[in-house]
Amino acid sequence: MKTISIAAVALAGALSLAACSSSSDDTAAAPAASTSAASEMPMADSEMPMAAGDIIDIASTTDGFATLTAAVTAGGLVETLKGAGPFTVFAPTDAAFAALPAGVLDALLLPENKDVLAQILAYHVVAGKVMAADVTDGDVATVEGQNVTLSTADGVTVNGAKVVQADVVTSNGVIHAIDAVILPPGVDVAALLAK
Repeated sequence: MKTISIAAVALAGALSLAACSSSSDDTAAAPAASTSAASEMPMADSEMPMAAGDIIDIASTTDGFATLTAAVTAGGLVETLKGAGPFTVFAPTDAAFAALPAGVLDALLLPENKDVLAQILAYHVVAGKVMAADVTDGDVATVEGQNVTLSTADGVTVNGAKVVQADVVTSNGVIHAIDAVILPPGVDVAALLAK
């Protein structure tokens, strides 16, 4: 009888240890999972969480950027703007593209004008993430290679185009909507219509 009692106590102890071990494994796994989830939500700065999508994801799902999204696709810049960045994009709105002279947008979207379109779009992009409050007056290099002039005299402007919606935060930078398409020096869009 003593042997059966000892065996029963040993079995109960083993089951109890297994239960404790299983419970502690579950407890240990839970914080690890939540830590992992938290690390997948990086912070743009110390307080603001980054948006879930990159520049292309956000632009393609935000009202007012349909033409820009089509232009970026036609210009072959989707992969670049989905890259790590960070980038600051001064993004012409649909209304800004519509204000181009008649026929210019259609001409820019043609495959034979892809290089000119890519050059124009790259002129709207600056390396780094610059929030509207951090803009300072002066010239800054674009990814196209030439400078744009930023001003804060009457709200934020870039080459005179006014920022109409600032600080659209993305996972790889920030978008500032502007009210005009800016053209790099040396690009003559009227020449596209003469072709």
